Amino acid sequence: METVKNHFFSDMGVMLGRSMRHIFRSMDTIITVCITPIAMMLLFVYVFGGAIHTGTENYVNYLLPGILLIAIASGISYTAYRLFMDKQRGIIERFHSMPISRSAVLWGHVLTSLVSNMISLVVIILVALIMGFRSSAGVLPWLAVTGILVLFTLALTWVAAIAGLSGKSVEGASAFSYPLIFLPFISSAFVPTDSMPKVVRAFAENQPVTSIVETIRALLSNQPVGNDIWIALAWCVGIMLVAYVFAMRAYKKRA
Repeated sequence: METVKNHFFSDMGVMLGRSMRHIFRSMDTIITVCITPIAMMLLFVYVFGGAIHTGTENYVNYLLPGILLIAIASGISYTAYRLFMDKQRGIIERFHSMPISRSAVLWGHVLTSLVSNMISLVVIILVALIMGFRSSAGVLPWLAVTGILVLFTLALTWVAAIAGLSGKSVEGASAFSYPLIFLPFISSAFVPTDSMPKVVRAFAENQPVTSIVETIRALLSNQPVGNDIWIALAWCVGIMLVAYVFAMRAYKKRA
């Protein structure tokens, strides 16, 4: 049993290394993922920020959690693209003919998504610091924020895996991310939900992004998180488990 586990982790490391080499040889993936969220952050802070009333003096502090989620939603579309291309070119079948763990191929893509997205988030946070972002949070709150972002990335990555394995075209495999990128706009990411019409407010307050944004915002400002953190974790874990089941089912069809 121990030998099987070691074999799996060794194969997964090889698959992760393969995908990461592709990314580092062509950094446009990470650059593209960073550009749009950073442009949004600049636009909202320096153009719209003066007209948006959030009850805080530093709008970039209010805005950053939502920007990070948009970056993740944008980044996972590349996972779907890479999986679709591997499927289309027959690379997955080629790996399956080799003496390697079959699930390691899929896990390699998932971990690549996690690593590349974390790199993108670090770049965005550095830009936010230049723009005036400040946090009074200590080490533990920052670790909690990191954990939530990792869970959110994994949850959306497994959703991306379903699209990549089931898509009939490159466009179809990647297009699923557009609603996910749009979702933070109907949440408390940019403005308080109190300012929204009743129907929109009801949706905004009961969708996953709002609880995740509120949790990250409270942690970074060293404020009590209340029940939001449990709701955020429930959403992330729930989406991840359901998406994982369907992704593995789609993957086994390819095997």
